[in-house]
Amino acid sequence: MKTEMKKMVNGVNVEKLFETIEAIKSNPMVAKFKFRADNKWIDCGHNRTTIMNYHGACEDMQHKAPFVIDADEPEVLLGMDMGANPVEHLLNALAACVTTAMVYHAAARGIEIMEMESTVEGKIDLHGFLGMKDDVRRGYEGITMKFRIKADVTDEELEELYKLGPTFSPVFDSITNGVPVMVMAERM
Repeated sequence: MKTEMKKMVNGVNVEKLFETIEAIKSNPMVAKFKFRADNKWIDCGHNRTTIMNYHGACEDMQHKAPFVIDADEPEVLLGMDMGANPVEHLLNALAACVTTAMVYHAAARGIEIMEMESTVEGKIDLHGFLGMKDDVRRGYEGITMKFRIKADVTDEELEELYKLGPTFSPVFDSITNGVPVMVMAERM
C-alpha cells in the first residue's frame, strides 16, 4: 500500500533517507565508503573474520561493537563445520543486500512491506575448486534467488518491487558485473 510521506516505512526513516540523498547531492564525497574485513586462519578450513572499522561520509568510523564471523567447511568437505562456508557467506551477502536494497527503495516510494523471505541457492562443481578440470568454474555456475513478499500491491507493483533489489544492490552488482580484486602477500 502506498502511503503519504510517513516518517517510518518498513523500519526506514524516510525523512533521514531523503536528507542523506540531499547531503550527497550537496557534497558527492559523502557517498564514498570503504569497508574492511580482517581475517585470521584458525585451522583446516576454519577462519574468523572481524569487521569493525570503515570509512564513510568523509570520516573514519566504526561499528558499535565488532562483528565476528566464522567460516569453515562442512565435514564432508574436510572441515570441522564451525561456521558457514565462504560460498554460503556469499549467498548470505547477496540475500541480505538485495533484501535491504528492496526494502529501502520501497520505503522511498512509500510502499509498505509486511513480510519478506527469500531463498538463495547456488550450484558449484568441485572439479574446478580442486583443479581437476580447467574448463569448470571454481565458483558458482549459477545462483537462483526466490522472494516471497507480503505487501498490499498489485501484481504489476509486486514485479516492480522485486526488481528494486537486484537493480540497486551493491553485492548483486559486484557478483553479476565482476569487480577488480588485487591480491598481495607479505611475510609475517
